Amino acid sequence: MKNDILYFQHPIYKIVSKVAVEMKLDTYAVGGVVRDLFLNRFSKDIDILVIGSGIKLAQEVAQTISPTLEVNHFKNFGTAQFVYENSDIEFVGARKESYDFSSRKPTVEIGTFEEDISRRDFTINAMAIGISGKKQGELVDLYNGFDDLQNKILRTPLDPDITFSDDPLRMMRAARFASQLGFLIEPKTYDAIKRNAHRLDIISKERIVDEFNKILLSKKPSVGIKICEETGLLNQFLPELYALKGVEVMNGKGHKENYLHTLQVVDKIALVQSNLWLLWAALLHDIAKPVTKKYDEKVGWSFHGHEYIGSKMVKQIFNRLKMPTNDKMRYVQKLVALHLRPIALVEDEITDSAIRRLLFDAGDDIDDLMLLCEADITSKDPEKIKRFSDNFANVRTKLKEIEEKDRIRNWQPPIDGELIMSTFGLSPCRQVGIVKDAIREAILDGKIPNEFADAYNMMLEEGEKLGLKGVCNKKNPHNANQTAK
Repeated sequence: MKNDILYFQHPIYKIVSKVAVEMKLDTYAVGGVVRDLFLNRFSKDIDILVIGSGIKLAQEVAQTISPTLEVNHFKNFGTAQFVYENSDIEFVGARKESYDFSSRKPTVEIGTFEEDISRRDFTINAMAIGISGKKQGELVDLYNGFDDLQNKILRTPLDPDITFSDDPLRMMRAARFASQLGFLIEPKTYDAIKRNAHRLDIISKERIVDEFNKILLSKKPSVGIKICEETGLLNQFLPELYALKGVEVMNGKGHKENYLHTLQVVDKIALVQSNLWLLWAALLHDIAKPVTKKYDEKVGWSFHGHEYIGSKMVKQIFNRLKMPTNDKMRYVQKLVALHLRPIALVEDEITDSAIRRLLFDAGDDIDDLMLLCEADITSKDPEKIKRFSDNFANVRTKLKEIEEKDRIRNWQPPIDGELIMSTFGLSPCRQVGIVKDAIREAILDGKIPNEFADAYNMMLEEGEKLGLKGVCNKKNPHNANQTAK
């Protein structure tokens, strides 16, 4: 292997080599950056193993680059990190670790190169290339990681029970690498995940979700999700998804296998989108089916209200997993709540009123909602798929026509509560909401245009019905041609 193999990958290696030689330190590129080098993948996370003080080397290298380059260091773990040329550069001194069974936090001690490499998660991440010192430019592969990389195999350097018990998050990483790279987990390692799945309890929800998000963002998320399900990991952090498994049969009638259907929907979204939150919406769109499932002898199985209950469950799941409960969560809730609406339009006559209401409720998320609904059709019947595809195309055409004509997306009624109160001399009260709702419904139903003048006149009419007296002598104080924004 050429000495300069790393120099073509990133300028940090030549700088590290120069400084490390001056400090008489052996250094190595290790882990994912070496793996990705052989996979012809770009890695923005560069890990540098130092036989000595990683913090001191990081500080000297940073000074060489720029006196103002900020270095973050963590003395308890002997690591330091800074950002250079759009990459996260981390330095770590060779170490060995010991663990208390009930805690993820290890006791860290200075170790040898061999001890440090042995504690890596998988053999494909236990390879190193010398940057400086006796092994400069050489591949050091103590656990045949290169062969496993060529054979697309995931295995642990040491006994997998020890590896996973020490850091249970590595089991999630196994599922993630299998999903991202298309690798197989070798049988002994796979069986060890099953034995140790319960150990995931000691890992923070944030770290679990971080790995699971990477599974969702892989080319075929179902690969990693199935591994989590089959090994028992899934039930540790997302039992609601696990509860979708299985088909119940009554009087010879069974319902759809909702778990496998959900994975199909997620995979279909992953093919065309890398929007993490749309993938979460796909994952959770049928999450309430187990709790809404009912059997009726006349109609068979039903899941009435699962979209509404499911949107409520989204918040519970996000809270439990310490996920963001902001606009991202509300986006997922909205798509789960609305995911049957376009399908209902397909099955019924597509009216202008129904399209207006869909545009009003979905707003800017209408395109993502349509993607989710189209992915939700997982029938094996080609004729049914064609019929739904054609009907969805009609819905999309109608959405475009209505939006261009009525400007409903992200629309707010042209008459707000402030104007209603000032017109009738009211304080905030029930009558204000009644008038405002009447105007909104009339526009959505197409009874009046989405124009200020028409909405204003209707406000006066609705106020009169309620016995309200206008303080403006029913004279429109605004430009009658003003358009709703």
